[in-house]
Order: sequence, then C-alpha cells, then structure tokens
Amino acid sequence: MQVVETIPACRQALAKLRQFGGNVGFVPTMGALHRGHVSLMEACRSAADLSVASIFVNPTQFAPTEDLSRYPRPREHDLALCEAAGVDLVFYPQVDEMYPPGGETTVVVSGLSTRWEGSIRTTHFQGVTTVVTKLFNIVCPEIAFFGQKDFQQQAILRRMVRDLDQPVEIRTCATIREPDGLAMSSRNVYLTSEQREIAAQIYQGLSAAEKLWLQGERSPGTLQREIESRVSLRPELSIDYVAIVDPGTLLPLEAPHPGAVALVACKLGSTRLIDNLLLGTAAELLALPTTAR
Repeated sequence: MQVVETIPACRQALAKLRQFGGNVGFVPTMGALHRGHVSLMEACRSAADLSVASIFVNPTQFAPTEDLSRYPRPREHDLALCEAAGVDLVFYPQVDEMYPPGGETTVVVSGLSTRWEGSIRTTHFQGVTTVVTKLFNIVCPEIAFFGQKDFQQQAILRRMVRDLDQPVEIRTCATIREPDGLAMSSRNVYLTSEQREIAAQIYQGLSAAEKLWLQGERSPGTLQREIESRVSLRPELSIDYVAIVDPGTLLPLEAPHPGAVALVACKLGSTRLIDNLLLGTAAELLALPTTAR
C-alpha cells in the first residue's frame, strides 16, 4: 500500500497504477476509521480494480463552535486498517495542500443542503461538496463509496454528480451498527459508557417505526410520533429533529408513500448523533448507483 501526501504525488502514483488498466474505486474519509469505513473499503475492493482512500479532516465542514480541534486523528491506526482492507493507495494531505492561500471557489448544492442538517450546520454541506469535488478532481475515480448513515450527505453528493456531470458513480453502502443498534461513528468515542448505553435508544425509536411500517402503517405523522416517543424515553437525548422524508427530495412526507426515510438527529451531552432508516421502496432507490448523464 502506498501513502502519498501531495496532489502531484497522488496523481503520479495513480498514473502508474492505471498503466495496468482497470477502474478506480474511491473511499473519502476523515480518518478515525471504524468498521463502517472498513465496509466501504471492502465494497470498493470488490467492485474496482484499484482501491483508493483519502484521509483528511476537512476544516471547511466544521463550524467555529464544533469539534475540529479535538476530532480524533489516529494516523497509524487508520493506515493499518486501510492496508488490512486491501487499499492500494492512501491520499493523506495536510490542510495547506488542499486549501492553499487565496482560494475563492466553493461548490454548493442549493436546495438539499438547506434542510435538516443544513438548517443547523449552515456551512457544513458547502464544505463537504467542495472538498469532495476537489478529491474527485485529484483521484478521478470511476466509483466512489459513501455510507447510508450520512443519508443527507449521500443524497447531496448524488445530486452534485448529476448536476455537474461529474463522471463518478456514487454507491451508498448500508450503515454498520454496534450489537445494540447504535450506528457506528467516529464521534462515538466522545461518549461516556453511560452515554453510550443511552445513545442506543435512537435506534430503538427507528426500529419501532419500522415495525409499524411492516404492520401496514403509512402515516408519516404516526411514524414520526412513534420515533419521538421512543427516543424521549431517555430525556438525556435532546432531539434536534425527527422527520419522515421523501428519499429523493428530503422533503417531509405529508401523505402515505411507498418509500420513505426516517431521519433522526439528537444531542447527547456535547456529542451530536444522527441516524436514519429506510422504509419500503426507499431501499430500492438507494440501491441504484448514481452517475452523470
């Protein structure tokens, strides 16, 4: 496995690897890797001839009040996981490599970026779409892999690829969970043992809504209230939002629909937790890869 830290070195390494032919799969990450990331790398390894990962804690997707300075950066641990997952090349740039002085260009997906997470973290998705576009331009992958856990993010990136005719296929991989259902996240390390137990209640709420759905319930309001009531059983969880949305537009559903996504965001102490669950035909939609026209 090669590790490179500059854009020219990354392009040079990829040019040499591409001499042998085949397509490039790409897994962009912020490091602090866990089994969820590993599952993306394994999917990449299976689908592509060359497997590339990036590790970059992107400062532009953090607000000044957020956790940029304390975000975990276990370099050796992360590189070992990449190598074990069969990654061929890791791009590990520093901030000044990705954002040299004088930059004035950003990428914004207007509508989708203003809802849910975007209404709370107002500059977050602009940072995500800008850095992912830069990474796509550097790595030039045929396929890129993202996790369902960040559902709004992957929906925004799918829209970006379509709107900008970026020649990248977006594949969304299932959320990897702890045995009690908590969605794996790099920020879970912030939780105390007591908070860790409380956090599992989020999935309990989602599962309760899924059970109602499987029993035939389709009312968005009923499903939303079921999640809220279950999550509220642990008052330590401060709910930012619970919503039943259209999987394509992310707009709240006001009437029964064959497919929906249940979104949840909570704060537990100083840690923000998000999760989601696909209902009905939403899973079929997400299984479809997204490419430019």
